[in-house]
Amino acid sequence: MQIHRPSEERGRADFGWLDSRHSFSFGQYHDENHMGFGALRVINEDRVAPGAGFGTHPHRDMEILTYVVEGALEHKDSIGTGSVIRPGDLQRMSAGTGIRHSEYNHARDAPVHFLQIWILPERNGLEPGYEQKSFPPEIRDGRLVLLGSRDGRDGSVTIHQDVALYGALLKPEASVSHVLAEGRKAWLQLVRGTVSVNGQTLAAGDGLGIETLGPLAIEAQENAEFLLFDLAA
Repeated sequence: MQIHRPSEERGRADFGWLDSRHSFSFGQYHDENHMGFGALRVINEDRVAPGAGFGTHPHRDMEILTYVVEGALEHKDSIGTGSVIRPGDLQRMSAGTGIRHSEYNHARDAPVHFLQIWILPERNGLEPGYEQKSFPPEIRDGRLVLLGSRDGRDGSVTIHQDVALYGALLKPEASVSHVLAEGRKAWLQLVRGTVSVNGQTLAAGDGLGIETLGPLAIEAQENAEFLLFDLAA
């Protein structure tokens, strides 16, 4: 079974300084049919105006991933971490028993475009933590690259949940494949471009949930960028 989540059907919050699209229920947007997908709880596509951002606020018991598409996002938190997240970077913040952080557009003259992803942790009460790694375009060009995993293998960011997160960049007519094993399901979030997944066409911002075992054939019709979550069913 495949669950197509078209970009234009996502929830939206527009505060002037922030334009946010919600693949799943979040904040004031609530849809009983889109509460998450397995341990994947939030995918928000955010665009923040120059010089603006999210002031210091709390989180707990959540794995929070930040993936920047364009621009730069400045992060500061209560465990002493400060960094700038740029395209190709993946940041993981484990909120655990409690953490406070802020996120601001690092630039004064251009917006920042990024995905914020929340994943339920394997257990509550983890020690708060942070990790950030870079995955340059050249290593993601034409192939699936492991960006995040439960055990941090192959240089990926460690996510405290049974999930493998892959990323890829594809040129027109290029393709990659991924096999869903027994007891697994997948969510593909298309960041840019157009692709087909086992015959289903996706446009930028679309998501696709896949619950059918076997190979996934992902082919680009134009330059494309996407994230693929392999999750416990």
